[in-house]
Amino acid sequence: MQELINKMIETGVVPVVKIDDADDAVNLAKALRDGGINCAEITFRTAAAEQAIKNIHEAFPDMLIAAGTVLSTEQADKAIAAGATIIVSPGMNPEVVKHCNEKGWLIIPGICTPTELEAAMALGLKYVKFFPAEAAGGVKMIKAMSAPYTMVKFMPTGGISTKNLEEYLNCKAVFCCGGSWMVPADKLAAKDFDAIRDLTAECTELLKKLRA
Repeated sequence: MQELINKMIETGVVPVVKIDDADDAVNLAKALRDGGINCAEITFRTAAAEQAIKNIHEAFPDMLIAAGTVLSTEQADKAIAAGATIIVSPGMNPEVVKHCNEKGWLIIPGICTPTELEAAMALGLKYVKFFPAEAAGGVKMIKAMSAPYTMVKFMPTGGISTKNLEEYLNCKAVFCCGGSWMVPADKLAAKDFDAIRDLTAECTELLKKLRA
């Protein structure tokens, strides 16, 4: 599992995708890859998620695929069977976390309070999603919450863009960020994969500058 975490750290930003048509999945993945990011979180907010994950995994076996908005053990099973290697959830559901732990799957549940963080830690987790990041206090909240929990790292998601990405990634408690700005809903609906590629490339260039 640490290998997967290391890949997320190296990537820096995980594109969060809500896809309505599984037939668009491969073109979307190609746009992300051509833009410099070989990773995607496909959210289970639509009925197309499972097939989209399967299509991407078959086309690009080396791509790091996370399944997002996983709310049940059944969804976790379907996601992994389809080709996802990471489970991400908006909240801290002990049942889902325990299920993934027992299966040996990496799960990154969402938390936004110290109580939720301690619940995650009690289940052996060291990496969590901070969601919704901006609405829950942003970098200031992460810094305040990480002070007594130095052993935990955060993946802030929600309200992150090129405008505040640097601030988040400069926070020592953050191991990577989740964001959807490079895959805007209108561009995906219009099947404008060139625009998605270009937005992803802009993100990649920004990451290079931040790491220089």
